[in-house]
Amino acid sequence: MNTISISDEFLEKWPAVKLGCIACNTVVEGPMNDMWDEIETHCESIKNEMQVEQISQLPAINASRKAYRALGKDPARYRLSAEALMRRVLKGGELYRLNNLVDLINLVSLKTGFSIGGYDADKIEGPVSLSVGSASDVYEALGRGVLNIESLPVLRDNSGAFGSPTSDSVRTGITAGTKRFLMVVFGFGALDKIDETINFAENLLVSYTRATFVEKQIITS
Repeated sequence: MNTISISDEFLEKWPAVKLGCIACNTVVEGPMNDMWDEIETHCESIKNEMQVEQISQLPAINASRKAYRALGKDPARYRLSAEALMRRVLKGGELYRLNNLVDLINLVSLKTGFSIGGYDADKIEGPVSLSVGSASDVYEALGRGVLNIESLPVLRDNSGAFGSPTSDSVRTGITAGTKRFLMVVFGFGALDKIDETINFAENLLVSYTRATFVEKQIITS
C-alpha cells in the first residue's frame, strides 16, 4: 500500500480525521446480481426510513459537511458523494450499473453514510497525503469535467490531486484494466465506525471482486 498521511495544513483546519484504507488485487467485472440485490435492499430501507432533509443529519455526513465549512467550501454546492448518492435514491433516480468495484463502493456508502474514494492503485504515483485543494489545482472529475477543488479535502500524490470525497478523478479512475485497487473511507466524524466499515468493505471485496493480497490501514490525526 502507498504511504498515506494527513497534512498539517488539513489538521489545522479540521483535526478530527480518520481514513480507513484498503488495498488489494482485484478482478473488475460487470455488475453482479447478488450485489445488486444488496444495493436494492439498502435503497428500499433508505426510501422507507428517511426524508431528503434528514440525510444531512446522518452522523458521518453531518460531520463531513462541518469539515467542508471549516475548510472554506459550501457542502450544499459541492456535495459529498455519499450525500449525493442518498439524495438520488430518495428522489427516485436510478443508480448507474457500471462494474463490480464501483457498485461495491456505492453499496458501502449507502450502508454507512461515509464518502468513499476508489482508485486504480497502479496509477497513483508515490506517497499519498490528505490535504486542502488550492486555486492552482487542475482536477478532472469523473462524469463532471473540470471541478473546482479549491478548499476541498483532496488526496495528492507526486502528480497532484487525484481524489476527493466529492468526486474521484479521471486520472486514477477504475477501468476494466484495473488490477490493484485502493479504497479510502473519508472519516471526518463518526470515527468509531471506520473500523467496522473497513471490515464490511473487505468482506464485500473478497466476495464480489475475488480480492487477494488485502492490506488494511487506519490513518488518524
